[in-house]
Amino acid sequence: MKGYTSSALLLGPALLSQLALAQQAPNGVVHWGIQKRHEPNAPNRLLRRAGPTHQAILQNEQARGGYFATCEMGTPGQKVTLQLDTGSSDVWVPDSTASICNKGACDLGSFDPSKSQTYTVVGQGEFDISYVDGSSSKGDYFTDVFNIGGTTVTNLTMGLGAQTDIAYGLVGIGYAINEAIVGNSHSLSSQYPNLPVAMVDDGLINTIAYSLWLNDLDAGEGSILFGGIDTKKYKGDLTRIRIYPSSNGYYFSFIVALTSLQAISPSGNDTLTSQEFPIPVVLDSGTTLSYLPQDIVDQIWQEVGAEYSDRLELAVIPCSKKSSNGYFSFGFAGPDGPRITVRMDELVLDLTSGDPPKYTSGPNKGQDVCEFGIQNSTSAPYLLGDTFLRSAYVVYDLVNNEIGLAETDFNSTESNIVAFASMSATIPSATQAPNQAAVTNRPVATMPSFAASSGFSDTGGSGNDGKDENASAGMPSAFGVAQMSVMGIAMVFAMVGSGVFVLL
Repeated sequence: MKGYTSSALLLGPALLSQLALAQQAPNGVVHWGIQKRHEPNAPNRLLRRAGPTHQAILQNEQARGGYFATCEMGTPGQKVTLQLDTGSSDVWVPDSTASICNKGACDLGSFDPSKSQTYTVVGQGEFDISYVDGSSSKGDYFTDVFNIGGTTVTNLTMGLGAQTDIAYGLVGIGYAINEAIVGNSHSLSSQYPNLPVAMVDDGLINTIAYSLWLNDLDAGEGSILFGGIDTKKYKGDLTRIRIYPSSNGYYFSFIVALTSLQAISPSGNDTLTSQEFPIPVVLDSGTTLSYLPQDIVDQIWQEVGAEYSDRLELAVIPCSKKSSNGYFSFGFAGPDGPRITVRMDELVLDLTSGDPPKYTSGPNKGQDVCEFGIQNSTSAPYLLGDTFLRSAYVVYDLVNNEIGLAETDFNSTESNIVAFASMSATIPSATQAPNQAAVTNRPVATMPSFAASSGFSDTGGSGNDGKDENASAGMPSAFGVAQMSVMGIAMVFAMVGSGVFVLL
């Protein structure tokens, strides 16, 4: 698939590069190189504890990739490649004796506890994570040495998937309260120091925070910095915005307020609107696509000429739209908050790793079919996954419950790493967004006949005589607990095989 590295790129120069960068990082910062990878046999997954309302998301996402990093576990170290996920909180790996590994499916690595001199079981049978599609991983919690980017955590608690139908592990780096054992035991006292917390405990970083730079769709590598930021990986100002808690006051997920969305092209600017504004969105690297409310997604699709395919159960778009000059501008935390530009070449994705399917009828007949990177969802919280995150430089501050946002500097070759000064320090080089109390304002739609004038698409207008029932300037309910009720969003993964689809 275009834009994804082969497995060979996960080793060799890439690993040497991340080790070199790790040596350059100042005290209090750990650099970890991550590589983009396509896994052809990945299951559809959503944590069950996220609730049944996200079944639609699971069904709609049909193209799946991810960002992976190579690490070592145990003494002596056993090399495994794990997927990075900001939407979950456990590090776990398949047991080498698991039946799925015995069938040869664990090509990204597995862990053999009998070969580690420092392996200790700390929770027999207590690791248990299940997903909506029925896939799961179960086994023991254990502690062992964990090496990331040449830096070692001496006693990290991890899950060992002895009974698993998932062929590779994950590095969950979300809030510790979102660990699987907390959800299963319904007890906050059961949480343990997960990876970001353990790095602080070992004196490797000064605070529970990290910054993520995924780079563009065609780049094979990105990076994550634990305990610091890189001022050469973003453009313009880095702005701090608040993370919103759940209804009980606890922070489970990285939920922020999306307060405006504009479609911009050479022919003009359209302000899109939604009854859901301000929209609670989770910034989640474990989700390939982005999912927003149906009313605003209808406008987005009309802007770009995307359409929903009942056969594929997702929105598709002609692959030629990747070269469009139009882009979307996402606004956060009120009228004076940060804005992130997302170009069309980050939103038009290959459906398969082989020959693309083609439209068989209509105005796009004969053109290649691609997947569109913004899909519809029916309920909050909504998700901004990799199709958004590639365009943003994102800093996750789990102590002050803030997110730092700036526009990414694609393919930057320079580096200037700055560490967080202390546990209570705010995000370096960042200013706080003013007037965040104004997130309750709803934007007014300015151009309801989207595609006819946008320059994104050559399809017809909306046919609503210039009226938009969602364009009211009235104040919606406050951005509060009714919208923020969530017990933790995790990975939403899916894929389409190499078959050819006929679109009717």
